[in-house]
Amino acid sequence: MSEEVREVKEQTTEDINKLEKAKLDKFNEMLAEGKNPFLITKYDVTNHSMDIKDNFTEYEGKTVSLAGRLMLKRVMGKASFANIQDRDGNIQFYVARDEVGEDSYKDFKKFDIGDIVGVKGFVFKTQTGEISIHAKEIVLLSKSLGVLPEKFHGFQDRDLRYRQRYIDLIMNPEVKKTFIMRSKIIKEIRNFLDARDFIEVETPMLVENAGGANARPFETHFNALEEDRKLRISLELYLKRLIVGGLERVYEIGRVFRNEGTDTKHNPEFTLMELYQAYTDYEGMMELTESMFKHIAKNVVGTLKLPYGDNVIDFEKPFNKISMMDAVKKYSGVDFATIKDDDEAKSIAKEKGVEFMPYHTKGDILNLFFDEFVEKELIQPTFVIDHPIEVSPLTKKKPSDPTLTERFELYINGYEMANAYSELNDPIDQRERFVAQEKLRALGDEEANSIDEDFLNALKIGMPPTGGIGYGIDRLVMLMTNSQAIRDVLLFPTLKSLDQKDE
Repeated sequence: MSEEVREVKEQTTEDINKLEKAKLDKFNEMLAEGKNPFLITKYDVTNHSMDIKDNFTEYEGKTVSLAGRLMLKRVMGKASFANIQDRDGNIQFYVARDEVGEDSYKDFKKFDIGDIVGVKGFVFKTQTGEISIHAKEIVLLSKSLGVLPEKFHGFQDRDLRYRQRYIDLIMNPEVKKTFIMRSKIIKEIRNFLDARDFIEVETPMLVENAGGANARPFETHFNALEEDRKLRISLELYLKRLIVGGLERVYEIGRVFRNEGTDTKHNPEFTLMELYQAYTDYEGMMELTESMFKHIAKNVVGTLKLPYGDNVIDFEKPFNKISMMDAVKKYSGVDFATIKDDDEAKSIAKEKGVEFMPYHTKGDILNLFFDEFVEKELIQPTFVIDHPIEVSPLTKKKPSDPTLTERFELYINGYEMANAYSELNDPIDQRERFVAQEKLRALGDEEANSIDEDFLNALKIGMPPTGGIGYGIDRLVMLMTNSQAIRDVLLFPTLKSLDQKDE
């Protein structure tokens, strides 16, 4: 009579406890027999599942050795079929008592779903046409003492998937694919920048002055020095120091930390890439950005037309370009070119229901109008240029209009993908803007920059004309993988602790 592993349609806590106890009992029996799988230190893996499946004619009849997680087992008297899941996918293997030996087959029958096993045998195709491994040897490499979700219901609870990503990767193959693509995207970024003579560098995460962006930092204390420190909110100010030092083309891909809330587009710990290139400006950064995005889409996704939700993002066409003022006029009907002063801007903001702070100026309110009326409309790749100076403290002024700056943000599918400047290299102007930011901090703006004296000293030494840009790597991965939430592209996103979850 055949023995089959049957799926349980619902796994209650009681069911799981019973299954875990049964697994532990088996493990204790193994220990009593002197068969402890946790003493095994290595296994010779020669091949992976998809390589064999994709190249069957090359491997047919040849001996291979694989290792992975046991995901299915059908025991049928003297012979059995099972399924092993490895790094690349899964493959069936056939185990016969007369081939592996009676003792080994007896042990195999006690293996549980979730166990890590090694299988050695020759490649063949079953009568039904399934590519399989005819086992000559099977070894238990690690005992699973926990219980995987049953396949009938799967592992779909999003919060639990984020908290137990290790199970999510086992049960949902598309999740593993997303993170493999993430790795390839970062690899292609490096390939693209290396080809343009950039060098990759690393700069401090623990800093005295967390500048370079409008964000509230996390704070900590350095016990050895008895000094407070902050976690960096950007990479900018140290990378610019390297431009001063003569490195000319630098970039960094690293974690930054912003003490803010979480939503589908924000996580307080995220991956940022910033790059700086001497002797160019924000126009040069536009060309680099458009070329790099197209390079990634072509080499990782395989197409310049990317499906994202209900839209198709078209990278074949040149990216759109519009000034912030023109975009606000187009989507809100308010022409800020005709607004005379701060009071008039505040009056119109009240009419339109745009919230602002007492210290906000006309430029700040223009930016608030953009956030309220424009962002969500920018689906296709669009460079938004000419930001007000109030929201661009590290950017060169436009020679034709000193109330605006040589800055752009790239928007795709309604959210910011990149932020670039013609970098401010005038130490006198930079000090004045830092002072203005300090005044905002005194008025209650916790995201305003503080004066960074060492950075100002670097500018006094002399920084060449420079173009710089920052990219949210997580949002880029979301776009390229058609993922709808930033948590879907972070292996371990920030979550409320379980102790606090129900409060």
